[in-house]
Amino acid sequence: MLCANPEAGFLHRRLGSESQRAKTGLASFEPTRKSALCHLIVVGGHTRSIGKTQLVCDLIATFPDERWLAGKITQYGHGVCAQNGKDCDCAPTEHVVALDWELPGRPLTKENSDTARFLEAGAARAFWLRTKQGYLAEGMPLLRDALAAPRNKANQGCADLNVIIESNSLLQFVKPSLYLVVFDASREDFKDSARLMLDRADVFVHRPGADESDAAGSRRLQLPSKLLREKPSLRQRLGEPLPESLRQLVKRVLESPPTVTI
Repeated sequence: MLCANPEAGFLHRRLGSESQRAKTGLASFEPTRKSALCHLIVVGGHTRSIGKTQLVCDLIATFPDERWLAGKITQYGHGVCAQNGKDCDCAPTEHVVALDWELPGRPLTKENSDTARFLEAGAARAFWLRTKQGYLAEGMPLLRDALAAPRNKANQGCADLNVIIESNSLLQFVKPSLYLVVFDASREDFKDSARLMLDRADVFVHRPGADESDAAGSRRLQLPSKLLREKPSLRQRLGEPLPESLRQLVKRVLESPPTVTI
């Protein structure tokens, strides 16, 4: 597990001059480390338990030769996990940020976790980045370090670094190659982070109910009609194959030169 202390990040942001750094014993800072160039696909959604993780798994399984580095970002607060709304042990006990890796062929940190599902779908490596609510900026250095090597370990034998992350809030810090947003009208809760990022979406993926149209579901979720007209939308029930139009879109992304740094 990698951890970060928020006070270190606070000092890094606030102590700008040489004299200030000298007074604190921090004589100099290295420039912010960036990830290697990559293809980055981000999968978000309006709430939990609507098939975001399954969509990540579908994409990994559809392109098994891409040696995906897959991850999930969870923010928590007040002792309650942002992943499932219940008390749990996901919060780092001493620091506000932690990043855990899962590797094929090694004992899993947690059985049946989302990162374990990523590996089962075919990812080369998987990580879980956890931060306190509102502290994702403190976790970005950990993420950048994980992706900084020109030839990431997950990427050996593959020409490009291909990263897929389940998150909404990551879009505060990066413009991905592709941002997919999942909706399920049977779940009316709407994360603030998802609503703020709706206009950044490239494709809306609807989880249709058995007897409900996409239009009815969109009205129930109060999705902006202008965005619905402007953004491509598609339907995929849980358990169905990846829609061909989405497969073709992702294929084009992966065939293009990687341009994203984190």
